[in-house]
Formats: sequence, structure tokens, C-alpha cells
Amino acid sequence: MKNDRFFTAILIGIGVIILIAFGTFFLRNSQVNYMVEDTPSGVVNNYVLALYQQDYQKAYGYLADLELKPTYEQFQQAFTSYNLSLGNISLKINSESVSKDSATVFVTITHTDSGPFNEPFRETQNASLRLQNGNWKISNLPYPFWNWDWYQNNTIKAEPVQP
Repeated sequence: MKNDRFFTAILIGIGVIILIAFGTFFLRNSQVNYMVEDTPSGVVNNYVLALYQQDYQKAYGYLADLELKPTYEQFQQAFTSYNLSLGNISLKINSESVSKDSATVFVTITHTDSGPFNEPFRETQNASLRLQNGNWKISNLPYPFWNWDWYQNNTIKAEPVQP
């Protein structure tokens, strides 16, 4: 009889712990918010958040107006055609360095695989920004948040062969 009460108390305790865990999981604030756009870190955060929310128009607005900027259609197609896939990828902003009208934001990109025994792969990269008309604009970000050919002159010039 005494063992039955002890066993029942243990089961009730486990049930309470499970209910608290589920409640915490479902009631947690998982909403990620946009940051103020007056810093390079805020612009990078907002760009990445817009990509995850598939708000390509907002994300495109953070691109620098430089020569060979992709069109909005090229930009959107890079993500919708899965050329740039953000699945299992996260980005953490570490710090920033501002020098007059240019800035570098140091980020850590984490690649996770879905397998139970796979370790996440982390790499430290940097994003480049320029100050244009009083606003920070992105001129380069690491893959997969940026396509390799954006802002790049891809024309190959053949050199004449010397005899």
C-alpha cells in the first residue's frame, strides 16, 4: 500500500514536469522582430529575417545601389528556385566594424543536418555594407544569403595570343 502511494506520487510528479515542459514550449515567445535600421548589424538582421519570412521585396530594399545590382526578379528567383536555400541554416551576428561610409558585420553561419548524429558546422564570415543616402545598404553577404554573381562582372575577356 505504501509502495502504491510512492509510485503514484512519482507518476504525478513526472506528469507535472511533462505539462510544464509542454506549456513552456508552446507559450514561449518565438517571434523574432525587426531591429532598428540605423546600424549595419540591424540591416543585416532585418535582411536575413525578411528572407526567412519570404518577404523578398523588403529584403531587396536592403541591397546597395551599385553597378551590376541584380534585378528584383533575379533576386527573388535565386531564393524561390532553391539556388539559395536557407533550410537548416542560421545566422548569428557577432560584432560590427564601422569606418566612415563602409562597415563590416562579422557573422557566424551554422549549417545543421537533419541526421541525429550529425554535428552542426559553424563558419565565421563577414558582410559588407555601404552608407548610401544616410542608410546602410548591403554590398556583400556570405552564401547562402547572397548569390555569387550579384555585383560581379562576369564577362570573360579573351586576351589576344601573342605569337
